[in-house]
Amino acid sequence: MAEIKPSEKLMFEKILGLSSGYVLEFSNSTFHEFIFNLVRINIYDDKYLLYGDSKAKRLRAFWQLESDKIVGLVLKELLECWRTNQSLKNVEVENSEHQLYENCISIANRLLGINNSKNEQHVSTKDEFLNKEFENVSIEKLNLDSGVVKILNSRLKEINQNIKAGAALSVIIMCGSVLEGIFLGIATSKMKEFNMSNASPKNKDSGKVLPFYEWSLSSFINVAHDINLIGLDVKKYSHSLRDFRNYIHPYEQLSSRFDPDIETAKISFQVLKAAIADLEKRVSK
Repeated sequence: MAEIKPSEKLMFEKILGLSSGYVLEFSNSTFHEFIFNLVRINIYDDKYLLYGDSKAKRLRAFWQLESDKIVGLVLKELLECWRTNQSLKNVEVENSEHQLYENCISIANRLLGINNSKNEQHVSTKDEFLNKEFENVSIEKLNLDSGVVKILNSRLKEINQNIKAGAALSVIIMCGSVLEGIFLGIATSKMKEFNMSNASPKNKDSGKVLPFYEWSLSSFINVAHDINLIGLDVKKYSHSLRDFRNYIHPYEQLSSRFDPDIETAKISFQVLKAAIADLEKRVSK
């Protein structure tokens, strides 16, 4: 059972919109995927029917049944999803909402055993992030297999063509694909560092780190940040790209009413370029 006070639960109820029965904008399948990819737990197991079958009620049962660390990890990622969604939708966050977010982050950090005073890092606003210049990013410097580099360069060229053609969804899906391919290639060359990270996904029963082919893009993002290959900005916005890529499934796109425009596509490409730029600077160190 996670050590969360009733007053603290009320804060998460508010920011995650649990009174509606939903959790943020997740559908049943994306909520299952989110939890499973993060902590390898099936949120639709019958044991989470403790309070009922809605996503919100299953999350409340999850708080009741799981450990501090697991609950803290899930709550922190949910908060990042909330913050990223607000940013990408151009929703202005009021001071009261920002304070609520900061309070909830502190609670999640406490559950994770993180000292909040040592966890302060500047995160760019969306405008600051989008205004960064990434003119000459290149995957050639990432020490990937030459055959993979050729394929990835071809996809980068296609992304640029799709942006010019206004094919927004294609851009988003391909950006996620290229990012995952880059992370897998780097993880393969830095196997020890990735496997030893505290953020690496593990088999719930054995505690052993999962083989890379079972890692989600979310896991690669979290571990790359944990071992200092990407900065906090890139981690934050990469998760938004990961979320958008889930809409490759037509029914997910329908249930979430996701209709990407070319500006969303350009944000996704900016995320990819920022990730490559960070990796260029850090991967050889």
